[in-house]
Amino acid sequence: MANYKNDGFDPEEISALKEECLQEGKSFIYVEDDDLDVLEEGECRHIQFPGKYQGQEVIFDTLVYTLRLHHSSLVYEMAVEEVQKTFPTYVPPEERKSNYKITPELEEEAETALTEIIEEIEETETVKVQEHVEVDMDSDYGIALDVCLNVDEITDEVIEGFITHFQANTLSLDTTLYSFSSAEDEE
Repeated sequence: MANYKNDGFDPEEISALKEECLQEGKSFIYVEDDDLDVLEEGECRHIQFPGKYQGQEVIFDTLVYTLRLHHSSLVYEMAVEEVQKTFPTYVPPEERKSNYKITPELEEEAETALTEIIEEIEETETVKVQEHVEVDMDSDYGIALDVCLNVDEITDEVIEGFITHFQANTLSLDTTLYSFSSAEDEE
């Protein structure tokens, strides 16, 4: 048996994935991903699908997410950076270690500032995003794809459509730059 550095190129792994897809009745499978469980249902999916890259069979290990999610992530990251300029000891909740300590007053001040900065970034449309597909050849498993689509929800149909066009080399991405506001979500 050949020894593959990257199991996503191993014919046995690819064959097993094809069989799993056949059993699911889809051209892909969902990958259990604890990191994604915290996200809104339907905004981001971790999938794998078999395909060809430069004539060679491979497994595409793919993250598919909405443009709105991408935008809000970038806005949040930018806002956290700004807050940390004023409150250098502030660490966002999702990055805190178990021994992290912050006074309730300081946390409230930082969180208020964070909310205000997010609103300002959204109002001024500082962050604009567009559909994209990023290919990572240095992935640990197969070829990693980062796929951002301008849809409300990542459904089976959206994923199947993407895979069909990706495989046929007919994928057409929307190059329009978009900005979102969390106020739109509340309407």
